[in-house]
Amino acid sequence: MKGVYSAPGDYIYFKSQVPLHKIPIGTKQWRYYDFGPKAVPPLICLPGTAGTADVCYKQIMSLSMKGYRVISVDIPRVWNHHEWILAFEKFLDAIDVHHIHIYGTSLGGFLAQLFAQHRPRRVRSLILSNTFLDTRSFSAAMPWAPVISWTPSFLLKRYVLTGIHDGPHEPFIADSVDFVVSQVETLSREDLASRLTLTTDAASVGPLLLTDSFITIMDTNDYSGIPQQLKDEVGERYPDARRAQLKSGGDFPFLSRPDEVNLHLQLHLRRVGVEPRPDLVPGVSKGGGGSSSEENEKKDEKKDPEDPPKDDRGNPDNPFAETQLPPAPEGSESHSSDDQLVSNAKFCYVGNEDMMVSLPSGFLNNQHAIATEFVMRLSWEIFALHLHSYHVVLLYISLNCNRKLGPLV
Repeated sequence: MKGVYSAPGDYIYFKSQVPLHKIPIGTKQWRYYDFGPKAVPPLICLPGTAGTADVCYKQIMSLSMKGYRVISVDIPRVWNHHEWILAFEKFLDAIDVHHIHIYGTSLGGFLAQLFAQHRPRRVRSLILSNTFLDTRSFSAAMPWAPVISWTPSFLLKRYVLTGIHDGPHEPFIADSVDFVVSQVETLSREDLASRLTLTTDAASVGPLLLTDSFITIMDTNDYSGIPQQLKDEVGERYPDARRAQLKSGGDFPFLSRPDEVNLHLQLHLRRVGVEPRPDLVPGVSKGGGGSSSEENEKKDEKKDPEDPPKDDRGNPDNPFAETQLPPAPEGSESHSSDDQLVSNAKFCYVGNEDMMVSLPSGFLNNQHAIATEFVMRLSWEIFALHLHSYHVVLLYISLNCNRKLGPLV
């Protein structure tokens, strides 16, 4: 990890555009981001032990511009799982959200399953990533768990950071690790102690009323802080759940592989019946993406020049107008592609219907463009070759004429 950390450019831009909310509910302080059309059932992101609401900023930026509502929250200071269920339910009531879809990673995925078990009417679907079903293995690996609440902050941070895979990483994975480490530094001793207590407190996920078809399991195949055995147990519990395997991504694929993660999140939401509302997103066409230049010209021709320009910010019918996200600057360091849409992707099913590979539709167009460019270049080279031969013939004729006629005096 780097000695000096500087925040990514896209994260700085995100912070300048998306407001952070802090509200007290009872004795709990909730810190969260809520962005996107309020008319759409929200996707709630629950981070792991080392995460904060900020770690899902790439999902907020991408999905909100496609017409989805995304809420990313910090896990509050709760000290047992029953307290978590009650606190999370009060939080949903406070923000006037009744039915939710949850994307949970690591500890967040475990807490999401517990909430779905005890409040089944509120949870419509789950996306589980690198998570587990019970806490026995973590409790056995932490014999000092009874004294977590008295442990100094630097020891808690060191313990959390040792759970992150250390070693040479590819650039995007290394950047994701650096970002999460910077977020761990912002957590207080009470925050860390609370999350480690939830990880080691004896609990297990029971049967869910939610059918497997409304669950997507999205794991990374390279490595993560969750042992493979525990991830396999999740797959065995939900045998008919959709699988979204990521070839790599490390512990934090939502940061290191945002394009793939966002695509799978959109596929899941579409499959469970959540329709985006791009028409409520300022600056985005009803189809959910930017229109071509020809379409814009046709619209301009049809538009009455006497009509005044419309301002979404002044439209009371647009619930998304007050918190719009303008296009990111060209200098942004983000490596995610916010223009990628589910409607612009072609899917090839391999083996069975739950395993898929997605190809952007522009891939075929690019092949056609490359072939056209090749033909044009070849034609030009042939023309230049013939022109060069023509000049050589003229030079040969001229030399022969000079030899026959002799120099002119």
